[in-house]
Amino acid sequence: MMAIKLTRAPAANMDNYVVWLIAGFVLIIAELATGTFFMLVLGIAAFAGAGVAYSGWGLPIQAISAAALAVAGVVWAQRYRKRSATPPMAGLDVGQPAFFQSWVNRSTGQARVKYRDALWDAVVLGDAAGEPGEMLIIISVDGNTLKVSKNRSA
Repeated sequence: MMAIKLTRAPAANMDNYVVWLIAGFVLIIAELATGTFFMLVLGIAAFAGAGVAYSGWGLPIQAISAAALAVAGVVWAQRYRKRSATPPMAGLDVGQPAFFQSWVNRSTGQARVKYRDALWDAVVLGDAAGEPGEMLIIISVDGNTLKVSKNRSA
């Protein structure tokens, strides 16, 4: 009986550490496009997998070490992102006076107010007499609609 010896093509003969390195570089390049820390962490985890592969450990140990570093890194990146997030800035219009002009729909509180020499859509919160020229305070801004109130606490 004759034994047949199978040989692999050179591309299939690539060592595991080279595959991990390629994956790491691809993830780092993807990080440059996204601007988050998550792809960077995954790229570093792939480099760790490459290091374990280069030291001679088997594929299961390579995958476990890369996965453990990836999970720890993603948890760290998420915590870092939450810690460094800045609260949204209040609009510059909040607290400024606006002057009542007319009701659009009194039952829903929709009105027109004059603010910065222009007429704006507004939602009146709380009590307002609805007399032209009545001063209201801007509580918040929702798109192009001002939320106004007679007093600041609404």
